Amino acid sequence: MREHTACNGKLWSAVALTFALLGASAPGLAANGTCERIVVTGNAQYPPVLWVDPDDPKRLTGAAVELLEKVLDGSGIHVDVLHVGPWSRAQEEVRSGRVDMLAGAFLTPSRLADMDYVHPSYMEVPSVIFVKRGKAFPYSGWDDLRGKRGSSLVNNSFGAAFDTYAADHLDISMVPSIQQSLELLVRERVDYVIYERHQGLALAAQMDILDQLDVIEGSLINEALYFTVSHNSACNSPALRAALAQGMHRMASQGEPRRLLEKYREIWNGQFAPAPGEEPTLE
Repeated sequence: MREHTACNGKLWSAVALTFALLGASAPGLAANGTCERIVVTGNAQYPPVLWVDPDDPKRLTGAAVELLEKVLDGSGIHVDVLHVGPWSRAQEEVRSGRVDMLAGAFLTPSRLADMDYVHPSYMEVPSVIFVKRGKAFPYSGWDDLRGKRGSSLVNNSFGAAFDTYAADHLDISMVPSIQQSLELLVRERVDYVIYERHQGLALAAQMDILDQLDVIEGSLINEALYFTVSHNSACNSPALRAALAQGMHRMASQGEPRRLLEKYREIWNGQFAPAPGEEPTLE
């Protein structure tokens, strides 16, 4: 018993140190065995689902943040959504357990090894091929990308099927930010960029290059977006997973994900998009 207590003391000391490094406090367990506070992160270049809070750059805001708060409403669990860096860093922080959850991820075999997925998913995300305006090429399928130079966000996924095909057959340079990919495209350093449709259009509007881009017709890839919980999170418990699953089913049945997506699309446009009358349509 003494050895067990000592082991637990070392574990919680390590957890406390990790959360201190992230600017957070160690999790406190509620009576039902769940943490009273969970730390969440995600892709900061994902408006209107997630982006850096302009009022607090250490945190993320967006539809996924409010949705997760509503999912856990009444559970006694406080949600703290931090900006920890690029998408690749966010995934590593969750894999290690230093951060408890991702606020949005596609399902891939490699992530399944590190995370529990919360069902159901909260939205279908369309990804597309962006090209510079006037530089579209004939496209009937992924084979038409062979021999061309592509770009996208490092460690981003577009579903297991496309990821496998791309690794075997395509030349896609992965960069730390999707803005870099879009800049490379505008400068004709690459032939195409693959990224989520709505998020890519929103970021292009922020960069004031929307009129320089086209989307290749027929390039749509739809993937489901999920909340995930790290296998290594000190907060990962049956009680937490049950609260997440029950809350997500409740929110989905009420149509809340779609409502929040529209709400935060308007918030994003109000903060970053061009003046009224020049705003892009993201549908």
